[in-house]
Amino acid sequence: MAYSTDRRSLLKLGLAAGVAGIAAPHIMVRPAAAQVPIPEVENPGFNRFTLGGFEVTAISDGFRPGDGPHTIFGIDQPQADVAALLEENFLPADRFVNSFTPLLVNTGSDLVLFDTGLGAVARGGGLGQLRSRLEASGYSADDVSVVVLTHFHGDHIGGVMEGGAPAFANARYVAGQAEYDFWTADERLSGPTENAARSVQQSIVPLAEKTTFLAEGDEVVPGITGMLAAGHTPGHMVFHIESDGRRLMLTADTANHYVASLQRPDWHVSFDMDKEEAAASRKRVFDMIAAERIPFVGYHMPFPAAGFVEKLDTGYRYVPVSYQMLL
Repeated sequence: MAYSTDRRSLLKLGLAAGVAGIAAPHIMVRPAAAQVPIPEVENPGFNRFTLGGFEVTAISDGFRPGDGPHTIFGIDQPQADVAALLEENFLPADRFVNSFTPLLVNTGSDLVLFDTGLGAVARGGGLGQLRSRLEASGYSADDVSVVVLTHFHGDHIGGVMEGGAPAFANARYVAGQAEYDFWTADERLSGPTENAARSVQQSIVPLAEKTTFLAEGDEVVPGITGMLAAGHTPGHMVFHIESDGRRLMLTADTANHYVASLQRPDWHVSFDMDKEEAAASRKRVFDMIAAERIPFVGYHMPFPAAGFVEKLDTGYRYVPVSYQMLL
């Protein structure tokens, strides 16, 4: 049956319904439903920009939604205070999304990868995507000439090995001397450090002969130098990247939540091994970034993980990049 919606027909239908007590027929509209599921990311999982003569590519190793963030961030604060801060910043109080972002820097002479993601063990859960997204960005694992490990937590070293062999077959490795010394000490193989130390024994120690160990101020390659920012781990390092007068800081896990860790740098974080030292490193690193207006990439910042910070009375306001790095 066809239905007309002109005025005369509607009047007739209304009159008939009033006389006969029969409801007027109406058109049933099927609710719209997308035939394609929402993708995990609306891009290939990488974001590229230039820094002077360097090409920089942020690569998403994946996203992990979960409960919190009070169970991780602000653990020394009342839960209500953490919830209030998040809600002030338009965020839910009881859920958050963690991002994991290795960084690739093409200097023209070297292809330098900072951190390796969670690796194959996490792929079943949608993480560990570095390898496939590296290829989507136009490179392969064999193209990487230097792998820099900011510290030895599993979400940074999980992708060092692939199928029991080095994932980056042609690369040499760079790590902090203090970090290596801490995790390879015999006493780490028991107690709360046991699991992480055993991962280091399996993935990092076999590569020691191909590894350069850095101290404060040491150079990775021309244009990239290391800086100790301990507390998250004893040898946690951040890196200055500079080319043709343009600068970028790679802050790794100095701050891991763009609101809780930056607006309240003194708040304790469960994953920081020395919580007071980690807070001191946050303030030292981000005071410098704010004062000198340096863009930075943070491993757990919202993808593509790049932004600026503005100094506030109690901490810093995160300002994500838009088109600045494209010009």
